Amino acid sequence: MTSGEAEVAVTEEKPTRLISGPGILLVWLYGVMVVGAVSRSAYQIATEFDRAPLAYSLSAVAGLVYGFITYTLVRGGERARKAALVCCAAELAGVLIVGTWTLVEPSAFPDATVWSDYGMGYLFIPVLLPLSALYWLRKARTVKQ
Repeated sequence: MTSGEAEVAVTEEKPTRLISGPGILLVWLYGVMVVGAVSRSAYQIATEFDRAPLAYSLSAVAGLVYGFITYTLVRGGERARKAALVCCAAELAGVLIVGTWTLVEPSAFPDATVWSDYGMGYLFIPVLLPLSALYWLRKARTVKQ
């Protein structure tokens, strides 16, 4: 091994952990939301899709978004942090759009989605979780710099 190779090996670092401290709670909550959203939407799509296809499809999308955010938080590193930031912002936009839509035109949703009424059926976790995650991910960036 030459001295140049040794320097490269020394400068390579492990991805920054995003799941330390409050990040562990975020991973746990996102994991719970993955299970809740995916299992509920899978059952509803399989058994009664024709009743409320938009609502069940949106719940499935929410479950996939939750899953990707969970993965990026566990993976760690700057690229994963940036991907999680984008997904959390998209999640928050989805919650706000769907939440407002369900209040303005309830007939569009014959059955609730994960994001209906800003996540009221899930104790408002769908609106609070992306806000908390965005704060944590921004804080994790400033701490690591």
